[in-house]
Amino acid sequence: MSLALDPAAQDLLFREARTANTFTDEPVTDEQVRAIYDLVKYGPTAFNQSPLRVTLVRSSEARERLVAHMAEGNRPKTASAPLVAILSADNEFHEELPQLFPHFPQAKDAFFSERPVREGAAAVNAALQAAYFIVGVRAAGLAAGPMTGFDFEGVRKEFLDDDHTPLMVVNIGRPGPDAWFPRSPRLEYEQVVTTV
Repeated sequence: MSLALDPAAQDLLFREARTANTFTDEPVTDEQVRAIYDLVKYGPTAFNQSPLRVTLVRSSEARERLVAHMAEGNRPKTASAPLVAILSADNEFHEELPQLFPHFPQAKDAFFSERPVREGAAAVNAALQAAYFIVGVRAAGLAAGPMTGFDFEGVRKEFLDDDHTPLMVVNIGRPGPDAWFPRSPRLEYEQVVTTV
């Protein structure tokens, strides 16, 4: 059985897509980011909780502050990408549930009244949304360079607050020279899928 998605789109989103390590200086516009968000916001999350929050780092001053928290090998990439996004989980996402889950507005208090429960749910569902975001960047014809090599607590203190947990930093732009490392192996179907 073949996939319904056109093979060229399959390549763009998955088979040919890679983590970019260099970028051109072509800007990434607010309109492009809005188009990405307006596409990926439809990806499912539990209770439609939608806990992902995106902090766009555009100014040179903010970029310098962020680069200082990146692991040594990630600093040049983050310093030179046209746009950098800090993706975080909003641990107070439940405040939006009456709007996002209107057929059961009591879910806010019935399931998410305790902070540890919210933190767990936010981490899982925001990570899911982060994956949608990366695919959305690719759908816009751009390259994404997601990274977890940074000082999480430093980034949280510098750019977020106690209610937001950083997940990853994503460099965004058009791929530059030698943007790609060689493709690493993937597990085969039989190594991953078990039928019971």
